[in-house]
Amino acid sequence: MADIRFDGKVAIVTGAGGGLGRQHALELARRGAKVVVNDLGGSMDGSGGNSAAAEAVVAEIKALGGEAIANGSSVADDAGVALMVQQTMETWGRIDILVANAGILRDKSFSKMEIADFELVMNVHLMGTVKPAKAVWEIMKPRIMAESL
Repeated sequence: MADIRFDGKVAIVTGAGGGLGRQHALELARRGAKVVVNDLGGSMDGSGGNSAAAEAVVAEIKALGGEAIANGSSVADDAGVALMVQQTMETWGRIDILVANAGILRDKSFSKMEIADFELVMNVHLMGTVKPAKAVWEIMKPRIMAESL
């Protein structure tokens, strides 16, 4: 597997400011991909937000000789997702890979969780996967179709 390369490919990794998303972003970059490091920068419970975590991962990638940009959009927000896709296309003119990794935590049992908490988790985990996938679909589809022939 170490010989799999992504040279010339562009990847968006959501929730890439830490944890598993960070590892995805670093490994894709190590294998030659240009990477959009998306992270809202909120705490594990979804509150707050800044680009520091995404920018730190971008700095790591650049220090390793890779190419990356930071994006602080929320994957649950239509305008934010559109901005992320626009930023990617303006920077590199293509999107080849989407790793929909973003997530938030509500450290409560189901019986103690308010419906608003549950809706927020669903918006990030479910719609935060659907919205970026839908936004990149028409961009990626022609290459997917061509490569499957």
